[in-house]
Formats: sequence, structure tokens, C-alpha cells
Amino acid sequence: MSRGRAARALSGVLLAAALALTGCTASGGDSGDDHKAAGAGDRAAGLEGAKDAAGAQADKAGEQKPPKLTGTHVIRTATLTVRVKDVPKALDEARAAAEDVGGMVGNESTSRDDEGRERSRVVLRVPQDKYEDVLNALEGTGKSLDREAKAQDVTDRVVDVESRVKSQRASVARVRELMDKATKLSDVVTLEGELSTRQADLESLLAQRAALKDRTSMATITLSLTEGAREAAGGDDDTTFGDALTGGWDAFVTVLRWIVIALAAVLPFAAAATLLLLLWLRVARRRASRPSPDSTP
Repeated sequence: MSRGRAARALSGVLLAAALALTGCTASGGDSGDDHKAAGAGDRAAGLEGAKDAAGAQADKAGEQKPPKLTGTHVIRTATLTVRVKDVPKALDEARAAAEDVGGMVGNESTSRDDEGRERSRVVLRVPQDKYEDVLNALEGTGKSLDREAKAQDVTDRVVDVESRVKSQRASVARVRELMDKATKLSDVVTLEGELSTRQADLESLLAQRAALKDRTSMATITLSLTEGAREAAGGDDDTTFGDALTGGWDAFVTVLRWIVIALAAVLPFAAAATLLLLLWLRVARRRASRPSPDSTP
């Protein structure tokens, strides 16, 4: 009886151990499946949320490292109208003044008014540090008629664009990383579309930054040149003896012409007065030649 009891007890222990081992194996298998499913779900969620994740990381990067303010950024423009004696010569001097300081000549137009006076309009781009010197030089080429200068501070705009460029670059880099990790075709297509949109936004920001850099590094001067009245083109010192003689002769001819015109206008009245005078003289002589009644013998 003791041996039977011992055998039954041993059998019970072995059965319990087997059941416990089976339960552990099953539990381990179920847990592994759960982890695999959870991992797959996380990857899918990560790929589907690529846009939000990339944008969040880009914004975070921009907030952590804001761009440093390197100085004041100002857009300078000026319009200048000058009256000169020789428009082509003054125009050549304006071109030379801009090119000598490293500037450039932009749009240019020339026309003539009803009186034959020449007018030219030219746009000059010059470095900011040479802006005042060039403007004063252009004003000294003749008589300044109008001058207007403007300065616009765009420092905040430059800093904002720089920050957005940095954030957008980080966003594009994040989307590229997600594309490298994507395994499904649908995820790849979605990420490619998002990458194209973000790259287009980045290119637009880069264009804005380039335009701001150009306008803040080079000042714009719009110069208008107009020719003076032709009769004032030469001064009194330019008058020669021949010019004086010609002018005197013209004045003499003009006076003589007016005298002739005046005589022609008075001649009919003078002829009538002369005729009346002759008639009066004849009548007076006849009266004088008649004898007086008191003088008869």
C-alpha cells in the first residue's frame, strides 16, 4: 500500500509539472503574438502620422535654436529728377557712377517732348555703403528738381524667413528618414507626396530669402534727366561778334518794317489832308486877287 501511494503521488507531481509547463509555453506564445501585433500597429501609426511627426520635430528644432540677429536689414530706395544741359552726357556719367562702385544699370528709357527736349529715365542698383555717395554725385550733375529717399527696416521679416527655412529643412529631412524606413508601397506613395509639398515650400522660402538679401544689400536709385530750355542752353559769355551783328541787323530790319507799315497806314490820311490844303490855298488866293469895292475911282 505504501508503494502504491508513492506511485500515485509521483504521478500527480509529474502531471502538475506538465500542465504548468504547457501553461507557461502557451502564455509565452500569446505574449509574443501580442508584442508582434503591437509593433506592427506602432509602425503603421508612425507611417500614417509622418506629416504630423515631421512638422512637430521641425517646429521643435526651430524653437530650440532660433536664428541669431546679425544686424539691421534695411531696404533703401530713392527717386531723383535733375535738369541738365546735355542729357546723353549726364546719362553716361550716371552709368559710370554706378558701375565704378560695383553697381549695375537696370531699366532705361529715353524720349522727347513737344519742344524737342530730350528726357531719360534710368534705374541704378548700387551697394548700400555707397548709396549716399552715388546719390549726391548724381544730384551734382545739374540742377536738382526733385529728390525723395525712403528706408524700410525689414529685420524682423529677414529673421522670420530664416527661421522658417531652418524649420522647413528639418521637416524635409524627417520625411526622408521616414521614407527610408517605410516598407509598404502605399506608405511610400504618401510620403513622396508629402516630401514634394515640403520641398516646394522650402524652395519658395529660399526664393524669398534671396530676394530680401538682394534688396537689403543693393539700394535702388531711379534717376530722371531732363533737358533745359534751348534758349537758355548757351550763356552770355558764348555770344560772338557775328551773333551780335546778326541780332542788330535783325532789330534794324524789324524797326524799318514797322516804320514802313506805319507810313502806309498814315499815307491815305496825309494825301487827303494835302488835297484839302491845296484847295484852301487856291480859294484864299482868288479872294486875295479880287479888288475891293472901296478901291473904285
